[in-house]
Amino acid sequence: MDFSEYQERAKSTAVYPGKLDGAFFYPCIGLAGEVGELLNKIKKLARDNVKIDKDDLKGELGDILWYVSQISTELGIDMNDVVSSNLEKLRSRQERGKIGGSGDYR
Repeated sequence: MDFSEYQERAKSTAVYPGKLDGAFFYPCIGLAGEVGELLNKIKKLARDNVKIDKDDLKGELGDILWYVSQISTELGIDMNDVVSSNLEKLRSRQERGKIGGSGDYR
């Protein structure tokens, strides 16, 4: 399955208030919540020194992917384009020796 197919399938499961064109704020808020859940689990791993439950973290990463997909859908951006442009950006930074550091335009 490619990212566009995932995006199309994920879209069919989207049920949230204000499901209108341009209503990307709801999945943005959901994304922040899911990232928080992932970080909270990682925090507990560090604090309690327990083993990583990869299935649990995989579930959180899946939830994060779903929200990224929904934001892309609401903005009319194909997920394959998101993935391709991100890899191109990283390749360019690597070639220029700018993979480390900070800033969007390095």
